[in-house]
Amino acid sequence: MKLNELTIKQAGEGLRNKEFSSVELTTAVLEAMKEKEDDINAYLAVTRDLALKQAKQADEIIAKSGEINSLCGIPAAIKDCILVEGIKCTAGSKILENYIAPYDATVIKKLKQAGAVIVGKTNLDEFAMGASTENSAYGPTKNPHDLERVPGGTSGGSAAVVAANEAIFALGSDTGGSIRQPAGFCGIVGLKPTYGRVSRYGLIAMTSSLDQIGPMSKTAEDAEIILEAISGFDKHDSTSVKKDRKVETMRRDFPISLKKAMKEASGISNSAPLKNVRIGIPNEYFSEGIDEVVEKKVREAIGKLEALGAEIVSVSLPHSKYALAAYYIIVPSEISANLARYDGIKYGKSQAPMTNDQLLDVYLQTRGQYLGKEVRRRIMLGTYALSAGYYDAYYVRAQKVRSLVKRDFERAFEEVDVLVAPTSPTTAFKIGERIEDPLKMYLADIYTCPINLAALPALSISCGMAGPPKGEALPKGGGLPVGLQIIGKHFDEETILGIAKIYENSVK
Repeated sequence: MKLNELTIKQAGEGLRNKEFSSVELTTAVLEAMKEKEDDINAYLAVTRDLALKQAKQADEIIAKSGEINSLCGIPAAIKDCILVEGIKCTAGSKILENYIAPYDATVIKKLKQAGAVIVGKTNLDEFAMGASTENSAYGPTKNPHDLERVPGGTSGGSAAVVAANEAIFALGSDTGGSIRQPAGFCGIVGLKPTYGRVSRYGLIAMTSSLDQIGPMSKTAEDAEIILEAISGFDKHDSTSVKKDRKVETMRRDFPISLKKAMKEASGISNSAPLKNVRIGIPNEYFSEGIDEVVEKKVREAIGKLEALGAEIVSVSLPHSKYALAAYYIIVPSEISANLARYDGIKYGKSQAPMTNDQLLDVYLQTRGQYLGKEVRRRIMLGTYALSAGYYDAYYVRAQKVRSLVKRDFERAFEEVDVLVAPTSPTTAFKIGERIEDPLKMYLADIYTCPINLAALPALSISCGMAGPPKGEALPKGGGLPVGLQIIGKHFDEETILGIAKIYENSVK
């Protein structure tokens, strides 16, 4: 196995045992970028000098100490809407083409403290708006499994670099599925933590009540390691959760022990590690619109979980059919407010010279020139939804639906420990197939956005490879990944990670 193909755990063991150095590991990743980036276009910036400097520092730490952090010396890629001090942060937009981050996001500070090596910034849909990474102002990223298909979005660049072994792990952000959906399309693990588990300070905001940073990795065990490193209260983020907050479902804190999912009580054998775990299957997630190839693989995975001892229970989330509509009122509304700052004066490139009587022209020309089609569409939708006479009819009603969606999950979790469903109704679609049909593109988030509305944690893990929908040719790689989504209670990442690890180990 090549060094760049290692997991975090494997790479960490190799570094501790002095089998190779962090510089050698980082160089292997950088060489993989050279070999593959012309085809995949997953990186917007490669931070070679910074990476080699950090790798040398990690090697010095490893040489002095036998015990090192799990991420020390491990190459990581960062979605290009998360600030890394001194490095360009474009958010996939021309309006921020020359923006240099003046400080580190909290998650970056934590990665640096852990000794991780930052090798580059990854491509994304502009300002994290999209489901395919085709909306980037810097060109689409391609799926490593089939270069004619999308990697998903908006964290498509992060998913692609992990799948193509151009990084050992990556960070993404998830507003309505932007970690999980590309993870499913690219056959990796993507975890959206509970809203408030990970600080958003230093994340370029799209929808502040939904955005959440999370890990993208090769295994569930790796995702667990990353989450432990980046989670925790941050005084700079008023939405992050204090560790001593009295939340009924926050029964444990990190480091994760997996004691619930893997406890060895009397009468539980190793062959049934999920005995006494109740898994709910939402009826609404297997209705009209799901591809046969996806449903087949997901149901096979559910059968495997049952064989591992889990009790499978049908549940209903009756308001989930309204979640996508509510999501696409709430999201544009917050976008309209958050992106008002990009006017060519406070932030961003300026298109027109300013005089006292030309201020409006500066705003209009700058935003018209440097903001992409999807971004402009959502700003207009959000501004309309918030306007006088429509606020109650649209935004307020969408927030009421959000409450109903959340209540559905609460009721389901009174009966089960986790929910399991498809990550996306389809496998990766072809580049250009949906770009001119925004409604069809939005449907890619239909199984993921309800989780964000309810602020729950959820994970996508590959449940195998499938052929494309009927009528489409088989990809050159022999198949397309299918994502299995595991949804947990608030602040119960431990259980979904535990189940994911058990499932992962059972199908090796």
